[in-house]
Amino acid sequence: MRFAALVIGILAALVSTVTATALTYRLEANEKACFYNYVDERNTKVAFYFACELTFPKVQSGGSFDVDYSVVGPGDKVVLDGTKERQGDFVFTAQSVGEYRFCFNNEMSTFAEKMVDFEIAIENEERAQLPSRQGATPEQASALEESIFKLSAQLSTISRNQKYFRTRENRNFSTVRSTERRIFNFSVIEGLMMVSMAGLQVFVVRFFFQGARKGYV
Repeated sequence: MRFAALVIGILAALVSTVTATALTYRLEANEKACFYNYVDERNTKVAFYFACELTFPKVQSGGSFDVDYSVVGPGDKVVLDGTKERQGDFVFTAQSVGEYRFCFNNEMSTFAEKMVDFEIAIENEERAQLPSRQGATPEQASALEESIFKLSAQLSTISRNQKYFRTRENRNFSTVRSTERRIFNFSVIEGLMMVSMAGLQVFVVRFFFQGARKGYV
């Protein structure tokens, strides 16, 4: 029981050292949207993840799964930027204390609105102190602490991979829906053309026979 309480205490301490913001935002055509996060300590690790996808009604009209992005720190110092990116996963160290601006730009698109899934996580570099346990040596506590931190990192990696595969699934599903609609529309047009050609052939044959019958009479 004491060991379980020790592990729970470590996990609770780890959770308290990480703050994250996960949002989904609809970015309209010709729109630029910025989101702000304040870093109150220097050398703080900041994780920034985003994935862009088109909304389903706009997929048929054109457009692509990309967006321009930028991360600007205090003093308008550009930390990260990129153009026409579908997805990004970055980790950088905040060198200055202040407000950081995370912006998405869809001004290059004239009609296609896009959904942007993004997450901003701020992690403190300092590790929490282990709760004391009677009879535990410092070596045992250190080994347990390292195991917990490795487990936390692996869980974070799994979470990011899940987001990546979910985004890929949405993109593939959009492609399948687009292809399905195009095949359906082509089949309908092909069917109408076949019926029209059959009707035209019947009309031509009847015209020839009627003309031959009049000439015979």
